[in-house]
Amino acid sequence: MTSASLENRASALNKQLESLDLAGRLALVAGLEGKAVFTTSLGIEDQVITAAIGSDKLGIEVSTLETGRLFNETVALIDETEETYGILIKRFYPEQDDIDAFAAKYGMNGFYDSVEARHACCGARKVKPLARALEGASFWITGLRRGQSGNRADTPFAEADLDRGLIKINPLADWDIETIRAHVAAKEIPVNPLHARGYPSIGCEPCTRAIKPGEPERAGRWWWENDEKRECGLHVPETAASAIPQSTPLASSLVR
Repeated sequence: MTSASLENRASALNKQLESLDLAGRLALVAGLEGKAVFTTSLGIEDQVITAAIGSDKLGIEVSTLETGRLFNETVALIDETEETYGILIKRFYPEQDDIDAFAAKYGMNGFYDSVEARHACCGARKVKPLARALEGASFWITGLRRGQSGNRADTPFAEADLDRGLIKINPLADWDIETIRAHVAAKEIPVNPLHARGYPSIGCEPCTRAIKPGEPERAGRWWWENDEKRECGLHVPETAASAIPQSTPLASSLVR
């Protein structure tokens, strides 16, 4: 499919999805020709989507990026969610060679030292595994919401991802956090206990802190950086996100 065709199809889908509720949006995508993949970070938004997919038995593949540095609470929630909804959440891990290469160049926790190093770590642990999770997919479903950050304020329901050659679907784009919380309570959806401890956005443990009163939802992500638009490269391209050294000695003491 050409770039223009992909953009036209995404634009038409965006209009269709706007008038539907969450169940209708997901059912529409599940019924389209082509593989649909939902990648979950196990955050509260993603749990809402997973619950809908599992409850309605939709033909959407559910995957997660098990970076090797997630909170224990996040890892435990993967198993709990599978059991609750009778679904399989496919885990995609970073390649050990990529992690070893990062450690050899920057040090195990070198992501604290520079934006370049942090992007390289995200590239190894998230961006490259995501590419494997999305192999063969025509549609990529995400939990992006407009209220998560200023950088995501214009999130559409469907958009062309020209770099990956697919259409990204954001079925919760217009949901605010209060609606999310009310839905979770009403449906008794299991969520990460860290949310109740001040973590609205949860990533890798070394890179996530609780937020302070009045801070934006994603203020706790990579908090040591000054850029207010900081991202990991999954949804907003970062040129350095794939800057992973390709050939370096093994770091034998590295724990993934």
